[in-house]
Amino acid sequence: VVINIAAGPKFTLGDIRLEGDAAGLSGADFGLIAGGDAGSGAVLKAEASIVRALKEDGRPLAKVTAREIVADHATSTLDVALTVAAGPVAGYGDTTVEGTEKVDRDFTEYMTGLKRGRQYSPEEVDEARDRLLGLEVFNSVTLKEADGLDADGNIPIGVEVSERKPRYFGLGGTFSNTEGLGLEGYWGHRNLFGRAEKLRIEGEISGIGSNELTELNYNAGIMFEKPGVVGPASKFFAGANTVLEHPDAYDRFSVKGNTGLSYDLDRQQTVSAEVALDYSKITDSFGKHTFLIASIPLRYVYDNRDNRLNPTTGFRALAYAEPSYDILNGAAFVKLRGEGSAYQSLDAASKFVLAERVVIGSIIGAGLQDVPADRRFYSGGGGSVRGYAYQGIGPKDADGEPIGGLSFFETSFEMRIAINDTIGVVPFVDAGTVSTDQFPDFSGMKVGAGVGLRYITPFGPLRIDAAVPLNPDPDDPDFGIYAGIGQAF
Repeated sequence: VVINIAAGPKFTLGDIRLEGDAAGLSGADFGLIAGGDAGSGAVLKAEASIVRALKEDGRPLAKVTAREIVADHATSTLDVALTVAAGPVAGYGDTTVEGTEKVDRDFTEYMTGLKRGRQYSPEEVDEARDRLLGLEVFNSVTLKEADGLDADGNIPIGVEVSERKPRYFGLGGTFSNTEGLGLEGYWGHRNLFGRAEKLRIEGEISGIGSNELTELNYNAGIMFEKPGVVGPASKFFAGANTVLEHPDAYDRFSVKGNTGLSYDLDRQQTVSAEVALDYSKITDSFGKHTFLIASIPLRYVYDNRDNRLNPTTGFRALAYAEPSYDILNGAAFVKLRGEGSAYQSLDAASKFVLAERVVIGSIIGAGLQDVPADRRFYSGGGGSVRGYAYQGIGPKDADGEPIGGLSFFETSFEMRIAINDTIGVVPFVDAGTVSTDQFPDFSGMKVGAGVGLRYITPFGPLRIDAAVPLNPDPDDPDFGIYAGIGQAF
């Protein structure tokens, strides 16, 4: 059997007409341009965008009622005529929920935030879907508008969900030749009392292989979250944890408790505030000290990345302020930190993604000795400047041990190159500096460079990075190897 195929000429768009309630719109605003792409995908995408634009005016029944496509073979053009009916402006009607079993049905309806009578918005419907998925108790969430309005002229909304298993547990690990092996385990419950309350208990051991057995690092904690306490966009959280750690800069034992509230301003913006109390005993270059720190951490996050596990476009910005008071020693200070990361695809298939990160921080109001060693700034290591030891960048004492600083600056650049759907290669450059002054001193900037390998999985990339310091001090390592789950930033 021999099959011969003649593809024929490639058609482009010719005459574009929008009729009906879309007559006042321009096809060019939706990608329908004379001489442009005439593929079926481009036309269908334009139709969806036109309907979406009308729905954003509060018209949930907007739809394309007629489509006329005429191909002119003499000119290889495709004329497109679309007729659109906008329908009336409407508010939300009743919200009905199906598929709940262990999750409270009324609570699920409440968490949509779609208040009866308020004007319909497709963006709000999308936010409601994201909010329900963010509860982490559902495998899937579908929101559908009814085919018609109710007796009051409102649009009923149907919610269909399928629940996840409420209990989960997991094990994880990290490794680097400069920081050793780290192991962690956790157990959690996603729906403790039927309204998506979360309880998580976790523990971690690190420093295996790089520290003596008596100087391993331990971390154990418990966390509780309750969503919807002051509106669907809010979340109450509380936690307690204890830490025993022995990094090069200090030895610390700490017991800390915190409670607070976070609120989603919209799909991209989140603010949070909490109250924390931290009792710690720390031994560092300045001696042995006992602290009782009361603080009020405040945080703002803007995040419009397309994928939080492996972003290809968008950016994330964080602003953090933590006023603190040492009840035992009388010192008061404020810790400030700003961070931004940006991601840009250099091609349509996102085979090449440029990623950049910048972080800056400052502690004001107290001297270096008055700030607990664990609250000072450090740089170096797998999540910082690769190629250098953990906390290895910055001022050191007479024995060559890091003492931390009152300010720091870091930046990173990565070119994430996809070899295929599962394998990627990432050349990168990191730089950072730490200063005992309240503002960064860029004269001591340290730079590391290397290359990494990524294996893409459904739960995030598996990462292996190898880096060398480009301007090392005599005590810095010759190289660093780091392994973990997720992109470096």
